[in-house]
Amino acid sequence: MTTAMGAALRRIQLGNALSAFGNGFTVPYLYVYVANVRHLGASTAGVVLAMLAVSALVVLPLTGRAIDRRGPLPVAVVGTVSAAVGSLGIGLSASEPMVIASAAALGAGIAVIQPALATMIVWCSTTVTRSRAFATQFFLNNLGLGIGGLVGGQLVDEAHASSFVRLFAIEAVMFLVLGAAIATVRLPRAPKVEDAVPSEERAAGAWRVLFGDRRMVWLCVLGFVLFFACYGQFESGLAAYATEVTRIEPATLGIALAANTAAIVAAQFVVLRLVERRRRSRVMALVGLIWTVAWIAAGLSGLVHGAQVVATVLLISTYALFGVGESLLSPTVSPLVADLAPASLIGQYNSAFALVKQLALAVGPAVGALMVGHGMYVAYIAMLTACAVGITVLALRLGRMLTPAQDQPHRAAVPAQRVEAEPVAAAV
Repeated sequence: MTTAMGAALRRIQLGNALSAFGNGFTVPYLYVYVANVRHLGASTAGVVLAMLAVSALVVLPLTGRAIDRRGPLPVAVVGTVSAAVGSLGIGLSASEPMVIASAAALGAGIAVIQPALATMIVWCSTTVTRSRAFATQFFLNNLGLGIGGLVGGQLVDEAHASSFVRLFAIEAVMFLVLGAAIATVRLPRAPKVEDAVPSEERAAGAWRVLFGDRRMVWLCVLGFVLFFACYGQFESGLAAYATEVTRIEPATLGIALAANTAAIVAAQFVVLRLVERRRRSRVMALVGLIWTVAWIAAGLSGLVHGAQVVATVLLISTYALFGVGESLLSPTVSPLVADLAPASLIGQYNSAFALVKQLALAVGPAVGALMVGHGMYVAYIAMLTACAVGITVLALRLGRMLTPAQDQPHRAAVPAQRVEAEPVAAAV
């Protein structure tokens, strides 16, 4: 069983990494492609980007129910097909309705894939190994996105629309590769989550159960603040602050994003060794402290007038510190969602948390761009610094709600192993 679970998990991780590699080809160039290459204008490009988030918000409330009723595998396959159709459609679109419809298909597909893959990883891991499994997924995602972005940058030519069509075609193929990889996965009949395989009858009132779970609601609030204060600012408020206040060149912003990815890739497994045996709530609280320093560094970068090198280093450090914090979150947050979920509602809990993330990613850029666009620089940095401090406070409060097995599964597993070993010793 353990060998089969390991083989299934490796196949899931490989397909996910290849999908991220394909996604990296298009993410940096979607706006430029729609607005300039297809000559559909900035407004249409903005609608396309918004549609990615809106379609995710529409399908995610239904995704958890589908996963728990049908299992994560068929739901994930449907998601990969939708994403592939949407990606290829964007590449071939020459009209506004077509590109918007394709963006909706792409956004819905990606949104469905995320909780389905998370549920598959839960089924193929144990409470003790789950942190490493999710950390590996996060590592491979970032590595794939980074390499895909670098390769895509060498292939793209803004003067030739066909070069962009090639990028979107590659992304579509990689989604289909992910679908093929997971379609052949044999999920365990008895996964290491009690009764996690859905039966014909699913627990009634799934959303009522979820909203009645005080720990999960608190984790969702914490998750919203986490995603709002980090991912929700990368491509909007923080990028605008960097160019308008810190006054760095757009090319240097690319270096800052690369520093973020490099920090994740370099730190992920070193960090994992340090945190996987520690309390999850304390690790998340540490992320808040690290991001507090990151936002203070960002604020200082806008105050160091006449020392552009220092300002640039401070801003790049902000992105790198975000990367370190992200590497701490990957082995803690997603496994905790799985461990909080009742056996029959694993998909529902994963989808609900993915919905929280999408809400933060929809609200975060709007708030950040609005504040920086109106010159509210001090208020912007103060707000995000307060959010980072809030992460620490929320995480410590959550820690007081969790059981020892939920907050520190490795330590909780040791007594159980000793209990199993004692009868064997007695028999000898």
